[in-house]
Amino acid sequence: MKKTNIADPQSIIKTGELIKKLRTEMGLTQQALAQQLFVSDKAVSKWERGSGMPDLPQLYNLAEIFSVPVQVLLTGEMNENQQQGENMKDLKFYVCPNCGNVLTSLGVGKISCCGKSLSPLTPRKAEESEKLRAEKIDGEYFISSDHEMTKENYISFCALLTGDTIFIRKTYPEWDLQVRIPMLAHGKLVWYSAAEGLCYQYI
Repeated sequence: MKKTNIADPQSIIKTGELIKKLRTEMGLTQQALAQQLFVSDKAVSKWERGSGMPDLPQLYNLAEIFSVPVQVLLTGEMNENQQQGENMKDLKFYVCPNCGNVLTSLGVGKISCCGKSLSPLTPRKAEESEKLRAEKIDGEYFISSDHEMTKENYISFCALLTGDTIFIRKTYPEWDLQVRIPMLAHGKLVWYSAAEGLCYQYI
């Protein structure tokens, strides 16, 4: 691996650009990211402008939040595999309309259930009013919502996706939506209902 001089101005600029790109993809404001790192939003702004570099502990925290290796942040470069492949946040979801079975795929292939070919669901970023509540309790995310849970329209599963991990909780109609998911890392929270389709938010 190429040795990187983190004091090099070009490396600092590229790191800042990557931090901004990853932050934006997660839907985080500079202030929201700063709160997770216990720094000021001015510090985040400084990094993204290439006027400064996060110290090593902050780089490790950023790597955990963005689910990328620290070396990627140091170089400011992500290769094609890191951007598109082997990343659980890009997982495709399929739901069988007959039996409600949930299937997933990282690659391209034919997915079928009950004798029918399925197409991947198109994820939609949840509006503020649609977002699920995600509270941190005893090292877990406690996920809840006031969403109706009728047989005709209920959230059938919740999943937390990080860079290399997926954790799915199945949910059922006529039960309140209250599930616990291990706090593996910050990631993409995905859920599905018949009326709203596949939705996601970052937590």
